[in-house]
Amino acid sequence: MYVADSRATSPAPTSAEPAVRPSAGRRRAVGSTVFALGAVSLITDVSSEMVTAVLPLYLVAGLGLSPMGFGLLDGVYNGFSALVRLIGGRFADSGGGRHKTVAVLGYGLSALCKPLLLVAGSLPLIGAVLAADRTGKGLRTAPRDALISLSSTPEARGRAFGVHRAMDTAGALLGPLVAFVILRATVDGYDAVFTVSFCVAALGVLVLVLFVPRNGGAARREPPRPTPARRRTTPPSRALIRITACATLLGLATVSDAFVYLVLQRQLGVPEQWFALLPLGTAAAFLLLAAPLGRLSDRVGAWPVFLGGHVALLAAYGLLLTHARTPALPCVVLLLHGTFYAATDGVLMAAASATVPEERRSSGLAVVQTGQAAARFGCSLGFGAAWTAWGDRTALSVAAALLVAAATAALLLRPVRTPARQTQQTEATA
Repeated sequence: MYVADSRATSPAPTSAEPAVRPSAGRRRAVGSTVFALGAVSLITDVSSEMVTAVLPLYLVAGLGLSPMGFGLLDGVYNGFSALVRLIGGRFADSGGGRHKTVAVLGYGLSALCKPLLLVAGSLPLIGAVLAADRTGKGLRTAPRDALISLSSTPEARGRAFGVHRAMDTAGALLGPLVAFVILRATVDGYDAVFTVSFCVAALGVLVLVLFVPRNGGAARREPPRPTPARRRTTPPSRALIRITACATLLGLATVSDAFVYLVLQRQLGVPEQWFALLPLGTAAAFLLLAAPLGRLSDRVGAWPVFLGGHVALLAAYGLLLTHARTPALPCVVLLLHGTFYAATDGVLMAAASATVPEERRSSGLAVVQTGQAAARFGCSLGFGAAWTAWGDRTALSVAAALLVAAATAALLLRPVRTPARQTQQTEATA
């Protein structure tokens, strides 16, 4: 792999991180496993974003759901995975590490849900299909991120997550374009989108099975594995608890993408046939900034970058609350929205990875992801209810106020600043 094993000249490891150190001139910042997982995510995101791009309009305009009803379904779509992330993370860590196995199960389940949207024409059926799809996402996310973490050195982990998220977002950029072309070219556009989405998702599962090695494939000396009893009794580190608390608080004020696009569409009167293109602005900014901001987090620490991303989100909320109707407004809002994701998504997982031993990596990341997903589920329900009761502007004003309060609390709760060059010393006490 991309890291040379220097057991002969290095002292015994003192941390939870594998006992490998890069040799001069042979180190690569990002390994082949990260690129393989990035390809899987790229293909899968083409599939999922095809559906995500048309789903809000399909439900609200096509099926006539109220904002409250859509908020319930959107909460299911974005938050139901919180119920299974811990299970998936624990199972992936057991039995010598089943990260790839659990990831395949998760990606496969989500792929099978795509054609079911063709026959789900009522709110309960659509909710059930979306719940199953998010169950697959919940199963696969922590094991996938654990594979990225295990195949990366601590000093380049932010970059590795940034590269993966950039590839993932390339799929998010292509998905709405494919959906737009299909809607314009076919009579039964929604059915065609769901069918093509299934075919693309199946290709992603195939790439995962064939090209991603088991447990990241990183060359390393395995540390002694704890017994099952020790796994159950070892408490999470204080840093992991703080990270989870911060992610949960901020998730309570993170309005879902679909609601941001619906508010933007109502604000500017975007025609329905162009609605599917709105996610492209977010995806383009995410794609361009994910790797640079990941590298920045390796240099200055994760938390300045992570909290800065939420400042960008707050600025996007503020612009949506203005009465301006300039052509530049949607571009700036979508740029800030993409910057938020680039500064938070992979950066959060890189920061959490430094606080969890290798043998509990999936479980630890799942704890953070569960708190964040559950909070965003609550935010979707609350935002949908507030929109129904008071209107979109009041609901967004409340979300902005909550984001200011949550960011202030996260600033106080954040772990001690740990740039990547200090990560190995920090991991020794995790």
